[in-house]
Amino acid sequence: MRPLSLVFLPVLGLILAACRDEQAGPRSRKPAASAQVKTLGAAPADLTFRSGATLGGGALVYLGSRVSPVQPSPGQAVQLSHYFQAVRAPPEGFRFFVHVVDAETGQMVVNADHEFQNGAAPLGSWPLGKVVEDVHTVEMPPAPVRVMLGFWKGDERLGVDAPRAQDGANRLLGPELGQAPELPEYKVQRASKPLVLDGVLDDAAWKEATPVVLRGSFDGRSASLRTEARLLYDDASLYVAFDVEDPDVWGTLRTRDAPIYEQEVVEVFLDANADGKTYNELQVSPHNVLFDAYFPARRQGMDLSWDSGMKTAVKVRGTLDDPADRDEGWTVEMQIPFARLAEVPHVPPLKGDRWRFNLYRLEHLGRRNVEGQAFSPLFIGDFHALPRFGWLTFE
Repeated sequence: MRPLSLVFLPVLGLILAACRDEQAGPRSRKPAASAQVKTLGAAPADLTFRSGATLGGGALVYLGSRVSPVQPSPGQAVQLSHYFQAVRAPPEGFRFFVHVVDAETGQMVVNADHEFQNGAAPLGSWPLGKVVEDVHTVEMPPAPVRVMLGFWKGDERLGVDAPRAQDGANRLLGPELGQAPELPEYKVQRASKPLVLDGVLDDAAWKEATPVVLRGSFDGRSASLRTEARLLYDDASLYVAFDVEDPDVWGTLRTRDAPIYEQEVVEVFLDANADGKTYNELQVSPHNVLFDAYFPARRQGMDLSWDSGMKTAVKVRGTLDDPADRDEGWTVEMQIPFARLAEVPHVPPLKGDRWRFNLYRLEHLGRRNVEGQAFSPLFIGDFHALPRFGWLTFE
């Protein structure tokens, strides 16, 4: 299992953790302004998001936020205006934070921490009964996100009084931005003829399977190198084929269940009962080294003792581990027995059964820069993002 952040970003941890996330990036170097606190008589009537949550035992009220535009497109600048009111003398020394997190997984996508009103309105200076406004801009990420905000000092966050108004880590629930992308579906056909696992995709049955091209796992864009996948099934097994374009085919790991995900690999994730909890991860490297694991919950309890019983074959079009020449790529065939997968509803699957799944490739461009590819793009840096898995429908 790769580290939590393949491309970036993990979930925040403890309630009393500082607001700075470990992958949030450096603090802003923008100097604080020297000015008077700007106040309003009341919050605008056209708030996009209304809250009313209190902090610090009722000392502060988060009135809500205004979002412009209301339905931003990916890459578009979004203006966020947040409105608070001090009911009692606010505590001193706390600083403002804004985290933009993935709406499904909670992973940090943008750390928008900054000084409230650009430093003109530290928390301890807020006049009682007046509304204070903070305005800043973020870029809309590729997938839906939620704004989380609050105040921090050292290793402490100012307490949010109502549990339902926060995430359990003293981050206020703010507005949600964006719409969820549609999940892709693959309709897997029953193999009309037996398959010979030799790594060569010349079986007649493969020609009947629908090809899909993997895309950038983080943004859904076309990948630098092409990866095509096909799936079939019979009464006993699911079959997966990958055709990988790769000018430099390599790998140093040779042991079963070694962390081949740290190098070049193709992967299959299967959530057979589509519960978003139990799932299996299966990988193959160019050296035909296998990795398989069972998870009882997302990224929890990884069981490497689980044996999938899968059979695989790899064919390299080029020279393995030789950076001096230019390779064409490699192909993989995987036979995955249904009987050993977690929580399979029916063996064999019935027509119309729907699983959640994803297909991945990890490529190290120039043996340095990592590019992730996926059947169903994740829009975050975590291949274990189960809510982003596509649908596998048995025909």
